[in-house]
Amino acid sequence: MTLLAETVRRIDTLVAQTQATGRTPSLALGVVRDGTLVHLAAAGDHPRPHAALQYRVGSITKTMTATLVMRERDAGRLTLDDPLERHLPGTAVGGLTLRQLLGHASGLLREPDGPWWERTEGTDLATLVAGVSTDKVGYPAWRGYHYSNLAYGLLGGVLERITGTPWAELLTTRILDPLGLRRTTYHPTAPYAPGYVVHPWHDTLREEPRTDTGAMAPAGQLWSTVTDLARWAAFLADPDPEVLAADTLTEMCAPVILSDLDSWRGGHGLGLELYREGDRVYVGHGGSMPGYVAALTVHRPSRTAVVGFANSYGFRTGHIGGLSRQLLTLVLDAAPTPVTPWRPAAAPPAAELAELTGRWWWMGIEYEVRADPAGELWAGRPGDPTLRFTPTGPDRWRGRSGEEDGEVMAVLRDPDGRAVGLDIGTFVFTRTPDQEP
Repeated sequence: MTLLAETVRRIDTLVAQTQATGRTPSLALGVVRDGTLVHLAAAGDHPRPHAALQYRVGSITKTMTATLVMRERDAGRLTLDDPLERHLPGTAVGGLTLRQLLGHASGLLREPDGPWWERTEGTDLATLVAGVSTDKVGYPAWRGYHYSNLAYGLLGGVLERITGTPWAELLTTRILDPLGLRRTTYHPTAPYAPGYVVHPWHDTLREEPRTDTGAMAPAGQLWSTVTDLARWAAFLADPDPEVLAADTLTEMCAPVILSDLDSWRGGHGLGLELYREGDRVYVGHGGSMPGYVAALTVHRPSRTAVVGFANSYGFRTGHIGGLSRQLLTLVLDAAPTPVTPWRPAAAPPAAELAELTGRWWWMGIEYEVRADPAGELWAGRPGDPTLRFTPTGPDRWRGRSGEEDGEVMAVLRDPDGRAVGLDIGTFVFTRTPDQEP
């Protein structure tokens, strides 16, 4: 889906203004709709941005590490409430759970011991584990949100111990290759943008080192491009089930903890940041490494996203993250998601579905039930059938959306076998408001 010309003009103007005021050598932001990169806005010429130019993604790496953990959960090799000690023994914080680590709710401090890990060559996993003492816990789990890079270094260690495969190899075989992310790599692969610090007083550039962060790589090592990050954004909007089940990704987007208790504008799920902008909730992550910042912001209901990179550490993470959310809101406001046209069904529903359709009543309130070609039922107030039910057995249905998600709906029949009631968690719906449950 293309963007309106006026929307493109406003995006390009905002990106150009931001590059100038942010004093960043190279700035690139891409707009994604329905799985496709539909526009690249670029500014700066050091180097000149293009869609295949690599930048460092920083902590956006965590979204992929979390996806790998959830794959292992789905395969039955761990549970989210397993203590760290079960899979990665040897730390002094082994009672913390994988869920707490994924959601930054563990109370674990932000960084590992030693020099700043983002700017120095990394250690191996054994050294990282041995350096985690009780001093690395700032306060009890669940007391509040506290972002922890160290948590993701440890989660990478969990993955390596469970699978017997190094994190980078696991990432390549289970995410990068299946999704065709050929320009997302562990080390920079030309062409790439050098990362800089811009001097505050005379605007000269100091190039930053491009380090191998070792055991901390699962927290922020990767390099990528606008094209590849757009594909990852499309996956977060509508996942490939061969990589991750759609229900699992939805679970990752549910809040584990709020990061903003004052206005409830931010939170964290299982590896994904959550941002509330007006009536919309975006998911994604920010990223920074010395000389680089990045942004990934996705509106899942409309399958729309904005991704972005800059190669100056002074161009603050919040700045590019805020810009990406501003651009995403601009796109959604200017070009709302197209309405899917109604089309007639090819044939009536099967008899066992058809007899359940129509009007039902509960406590004097009218509801309607409709069948769809997929063999499911949709229910709700007249004109608003938003509750989805899928069959699980004879006269048994399971709620899959809204307030009835997970609830069982049982069909009640009279002695002649006719459906006379729908029992949803003991709330019985009848064919007329005069019938007793």
